[in-house]
Amino acid sequence: KLLLISLVLSIAVLSSCANSSNNELVLKESRETQKQTTVAMTTEETKQVVLETAKEEKTEKVETKTEETYVKESVQMDNGEFSSSGDGTLVAYFSATGTTKRVAERIAELTGADIYEIEPLNPYSDADLNWNDRSSRSTKEMDDVNARPEIGSADIDLSEYKTIYLGYPIWWGDAPRIMSTFVEKFNFDGKKVIPFCTSGGSGIGRSGSNLASLAGGGDWSRGERLNSSADTNNIQNFINNNK
Repeated sequence: KLLLISLVLSIAVLSSCANSSNNELVLKESRETQKQTTVAMTTEETKQVVLETAKEEKTEKVETKTEETYVKESVQMDNGEFSSSGDGTLVAYFSATGTTKRVAERIAELTGADIYEIEPLNPYSDADLNWNDRSSRSTKEMDDVNARPEIGSADIDLSEYKTIYLGYPIWWGDAPRIMSTFVEKFNFDGKKVIPFCTSGGSGIGRSGSNLASLAGGGDWSRGERLNSSADTNNIQNFINNNK
């Protein structure tokens, strides 16, 4: 009987130990599974963070590039440097007293063109423009076909333009010599050039063809005289006649 009781107790102890081992094993497996799940979740979260960071950096780069492009274009416009698709229209003009400027601005407004003022490095004074004075600056320049007054305005890239309206006053029956400086400076091949002049009475004469010869290229129209009193209809007719 004592032997039987001892045997039962031994079996109970062994069973308890077995259950304890099984419980520890189950607990160990549970902890391992939880650890793997945590690692997996951490890895997935890390990937998500990396992806989101990459997207943000890409967006920032695009925004930065767009901003830089905008700033660059703004600076170009402020400096007198223009850009377009290559088929653009430009009104380039020289105006000593403001008469040609008013007409040029109206042409640019009606055509949607860019506008560029050909400014002399040394501006003309009233004395310089005195055509009654044979020793005045303008008189001396017009007496010398080789005179080339220096341009002081910012450079411009004419490759961006297909059509160019070229305006100037008439001095002594011709375009001022600064216009010679301008046309000799650029390549007009493949461009349509439309001269226009302002004058108290003289027509455009041979001034346009003279400039065309100096330019050495381009499709030049004869051009027209447009005085300061030219209204919108006159200027629009000029534009239509030279399309």
